[in-house]
Amino acid sequence: MKKDDSYSNKTKLVKRLKKIEGQVKGIQRMIEDDKYCADVLIQIAAVKAAINKVGLLILRNHSHACISRAIKENKEEMVEDLINVLEKFIK
Repeated sequence: MKKDDSYSNKTKLVKRLKKIEGQVKGIQRMIEDDKYCADVLIQIAAVKAAINKVGLLILRNHSHACISRAIKENKEEMVEDLINVLEKFIK
């Protein structure tokens, strides 16, 4: 991945995280305002989906870099490291 791509991805990830931050603050306000529980739960589900998407994007970028490097350097342990990261992410 080129440096420009990395910056672009970083910018997009930060933008997504700021949006998620706003959603979480919205949930906090909903709770403070005694909003209907079902509506709060729907917003929580939306935040969970959004944070999972950010995690998947980061994992995708990491995987591409890790696999590419492992192939170039012929290091099977890097693939095992990637598997360990994936196991932690999906917990």
